[in-house]
Order: sequence, then C-alpha cells, then structure tokens
Amino acid sequence: MRRIAVLVAFLLALGGCDSGRSLFEVKAVAAGVPSLAPFFAEDSGLGRDARVRSRAVPGGLQQGDTPGLYGGTKQPGICDVERLKRFLTAPRNDRKARAWAAALDLRTDEIPGYLDRLTPVLLRHDTLALNHDYKKGKAVPFRALLQAGIAILVDQQGLPSVKCSCGNPLRPFEGDTSRISVTFGDGNEKWQGYDPAEVVVVRPAPRKLERITLVDVQDSGRGIERPVGTTGEADADFDATERRTVPRLAGTTFGEASRRLADAGLAVAFPGEELPPDRARVIASDPGSGAELRFGAYVTLSVAAESGTEGRTATPSPSASSTPPLGSRPPTSTGPPPTSTGRVPSRQPPSSQAPPGSVPPASSAAPRSSAPPTATGSPPRVTSSPPTGEPVTSSSAPPVSSAPASSAPASSAPATTTPATTAPVSTAPATAPPAPSATV
Repeated sequence: MRRIAVLVAFLLALGGCDSGRSLFEVKAVAAGVPSLAPFFAEDSGLGRDARVRSRAVPGGLQQGDTPGLYGGTKQPGICDVERLKRFLTAPRNDRKARAWAAALDLRTDEIPGYLDRLTPVLLRHDTLALNHDYKKGKAVPFRALLQAGIAILVDQQGLPSVKCSCGNPLRPFEGDTSRISVTFGDGNEKWQGYDPAEVVVVRPAPRKLERITLVDVQDSGRGIERPVGTTGEADADFDATERRTVPRLAGTTFGEASRRLADAGLAVAFPGEELPPDRARVIASDPGSGAELRFGAYVTLSVAAESGTEGRTATPSPSASSTPPLGSRPPTSTGPPPTSTGRVPSRQPPSSQAPPGSVPPASSAAPRSSAPPTATGSPPRVTSSPPTGEPVTSSSAPPVSSAPASSAPASSAPATTTPATTAPVSTAPATAPPAPSATV
C-alpha cells in the first residue's frame, strides 16, 4: 500500500509539472503608457499612439501583407524615424545602439539603412510580439501583448520591428498562443474591449512589400496606400468601400492564392490551427471566384491534404496557432519551458464569413464557391510535388477610387498590406526571452 501511495503521489506531481509547462506569461502593453525601461526617452516626441478598438479576425495568424491589418491617419507623423536614427547613430549612445542592433540581429553600421526600410503604422488589433526593455546596457526580451492603437514600425515583410514611442525593438512572438497568461500592471491596466480570442500574431509576408495598404483609423471608408520606407509624405488615398472581385483560386498553390488575394485587396482566412505551406494545393474558396467583397474582407481557402493523409481536405477547427513564424529566422532561444498551469481558451475562427462590418456578396453576383470536383469512390489524388507557378516579382496596388475620401461611408472592414516582391529577410533577437510565469 505504501508503494502504491508513493507512486500515485509521483504521478500527480508529474501531471502537475506537465500541465504547468504549458502556460506562457505575457505582459500587457497599453497604448499611451510609457515604458519603464525605454531605449529612447518617451517625452521627446519620437512617436505617439492613437485610440483604436481592436477588431476580431478569423484566426490568430495574420500574414504581414494582409490588406487592412494596419491603420493610419491623415496626420501621418506618428513616428519620427529620422530622430530615432540620429539618436542611435550619436557617439554618446553607442552602448544603446549596440544593444538595439543586437536585438534585431544587426550590426551598428546597418542601423541607418535598416531604419530607412521601415514604415510607420498603427496596430488595428491587439498583437503579440517579443518586446525588449533596455536594462543595464542590454536589450532584455519579454513576451508582450501590444494594444491596438500603438504606433510601430514594420519591416518590408510587414513584421512589427520597433515600438515608436520608446524605440524599443520588436521581434515575432514565439510560443503557443492558446496557452498564454496576460498580466496587466505598471500602469498598463486592462483596456476596454480586451478579448483574448481577438489576439493576433503577425507572420512575415511571403515576399517583400513595395507598399502597405492601410485603413484610416478615424474613417474606415478611407484607404491609405503608403510606399514602404516612407513616413506618410507620399501617401495616396483610395476608396476602401469599393467592391473587390475574388479571383479564381482553385488549382493554385496556397502561396499563389494568398498573393492573388492580397493584390485584389482581400485577406486570407484558413480553417486550421496553422497556415499551410505555400506549396499546398487550393481546392476551393469561400466565397468563390467572381464574388464581390469590400476591401480587406476575408476569403476562406481549403487545401488538399499532403501526401500520406489519403487526400483529405482541411476542416475548420479552433485557431490559436502554436507554430513558429513562417519564413522568418526564429530567435536564438525562446527561453526555458513554462512552469505554471492553465489554458487560455482558443478562438473559433469563422470558416466562411467575412469579419464584422464587411458586406457579403449578393447571391446573384457570382457562384457561391469554387468547390472541388464531385467525390468518387476513391479519395482525390494529391500530388507530392507542388505545381509550377510563375515567379512573383511585383504586385499592383489595390484599386484607387477617384472619389474623394469624404464621400466614402465609414466601415469597420479590416485592412491590410499589399505584397510586393521576393524572399523574406527577417532577423532574430540576440538574447532569450524570460522564463514563463509560475502563476496559475
């Protein structure tokens, strides 16, 4: 009996340890709240946040070229990139510059050119990222949830790279997003409208961007086309209420379908817990080709299962991905495994509906979906090699209406970026994020 009691106690302890390893501590970072350990003094006017209500999206993973992912305003000076450049290149700030560059896997002499390629935007969603404080001469990473409305700089693949108000470097979030514990404190009180199911993680666009298409956070009927590497002086307006036609997607690869949708000003939704590989074969879209949607509306893609899975297609499931960024170099370490227990309920992404505020297509406008061929007695064959496709070099910007912005009705449709050219160029922080919390 004594041996049995000891064994039971051991198993209970082991079970407790296992469950405790699944929770990641994440610090909330509210808009307009100064950082306690900034790289750059926040009262110097480097950047300013805005008041923006986070918007729900189908699935927590969003690619950096998703139309409507980020926002802007008619007053573009949300981030003074030149001032940050002067600060980091001044000899008296050499120690900070070295720590800042190391967090982004750069050399100090690469800082000016790197900043020239970044673009200021406003978050339209509560977004997970790896943030960095400046402590004792080093960049100290921590997992953070950035509130919608925070001004950031994004790189050429749409990844958050710098928090504007304090200059702190940002990297992609690493960890299981369905097992996070968000803590509020140090002035970062829980904000109105916070919903764990609406938190997003940005993954790099499959190609470099030439321009980013934003939605005016004060007038959702106004779109803003911002060339990458500019701060607003070269912005062009377009009518975000103009209808966009869903292109033919069945038979293409997931990567090609994503690019076609982004070029059309539409966003990708996928009913799964992770994005499929670019080579995955698309067998259907919902709505189907020919349907007309608002700018930034979501189109759900279904893909054929990979070889060895008997040709089954992906089916909807809760979307709270635990996968690392696609196409980016991960940080050198994600820190020791978590030590506390608990789960945050994962979200249930809609499989075929556009986000709130978008207008569904009229039933007479086009076929409902590009459904796969009628099933036969045997499962559909899936080729083991990806289809050949034409190389991507550039993409056209979303159509720009000649109507004045003031005539466009307000809308809550998501907005995103328009992709542009070639391979991802991403970097990794030099230090590991801290160990997850021990709280329950």
